[in-house]
Parts: sequence; structure tokens; C-alpha cells
Amino acid sequence: MVQINMTSKEITLKVVYYGPALSGKTSNLIQLHGMMDPATRSHMLTLDTKDDRTLYFDFLPVEFDTVGGFSIKMKLFTVPGQVMHKSTRKVVLAGADAIAFIADSQRSAASANAYSWRDMEANLKAHGIDFERLPKVVQFNKRDMPDVKPLSEIKDQWGDTPTFPAVATRGEGILETFHELMRVLYRGLEERHDFSAKFSLSEEDFLKGVMKNFSPTR
Repeated sequence: MVQINMTSKEITLKVVYYGPALSGKTSNLIQLHGMMDPATRSHMLTLDTKDDRTLYFDFLPVEFDTVGGFSIKMKLFTVPGQVMHKSTRKVVLAGADAIAFIADSQRSAASANAYSWRDMEANLKAHGIDFERLPKVVQFNKRDMPDVKPLSEIKDQWGDTPTFPAVATRGEGILETFHELMRVLYRGLEERHDFSAKFSLSEEDFLKGVMKNFSPTR
């Protein structure tokens, strides 16, 4: 969970992009990385598996300073969706402050989406993380593919959970998903740690601080 170092005045947050294999998790982080200022962005760190198609994790750092003098460091991770990498996914979920679940919109992927969601829930609970209270959003990627679930059906199914359509390979829906993820993340931090009072950091300032790192025109 959130790491707060009062001595160095650093707050470190961890966000994980989760979902079934090939749903577009890595594409999301690659697109976000591409939207950052090349002059200031850090390198995106990856570890490759033997098949060269799956990444153990991608790590994308985002950082900004608050008016209260704190440095906010955001770590974005994604993990492999293949069943064989279950232990890796569990490790990366440790200490997660928020989750973006990247689902495949195709009807044929429904069972894979459901399995990955249950896997995520079980892994979070194994770490002692309250699954119901953990801030999360759901992105339905691959809207350009045939036989996708209608958005109306998705809304009915997911209710109050924030959901977003996307075509990650084209950058569509990436920033919208991330912005809402940051919003629910802040509200979770406010609920658990009273962020606005303790760190003089409002939701508006938090979102501005994070989102100023990104530009869809880059």
C-alpha cells in the first residue's frame, strides 16, 4: 500500500494494470509512456520471458511535487496474463493502491476475462488487501475487433464500476481510463489517510499534478 516517508517527504503509490493475456495491458503502458515529455520521462523497464511475447512486468514511473513540499512518486506495473505466470502476478499485486483491469471486449474472451478477475481477487485477498474497497476501473479494450460486447451491455453488467472503451493500439481510451484511475485512487487515499488535510493535497491538485506529465498529442 501507499508508502509515506515523512523524513524525505516522499509518497510512493503503486498502480497495477491487470487482465487476461493479450488484453492490452502492455499497450496501455506503452501508450502512456509515449504521451510523456521525452525530455523528462524515465525509461520504461521491462523483463522478458523466454517466449519474447510476454513481459513479467512493465514499470513506468510518474512523479510530481505538491504545494505542501511532498514528492509524489507513482509506479505503474503490468503483469503477464498467461496462467503459467500466476505466481508472478501475485507478487506484483502486493501493495497495490489501485487497479486498472484491462478486459478484452470480444465475446469469445468472456471466460478469460472472468478467470482473470477471479484470479486478481484471490491474489489481492492473499495479500490482505480489501478487494471491495480497493480503487479500480475497468477498460474494455479491442473495440475495433469483431463481435464485441455492446457498451450498453457492459454498463448494465458492471453497474457503478467505472468502465471505459478503448483501442489501446491506437491510443484510444488510454488517457480517459488513466485519469479516472487516478481519481478513484485519490478518493481511496482520502478515505484511508485524509490526504487533503495531512498533505495539503486536494483531488484537483493531485489530478493536475499527475496528468501534467501526459499529452495525447505527443
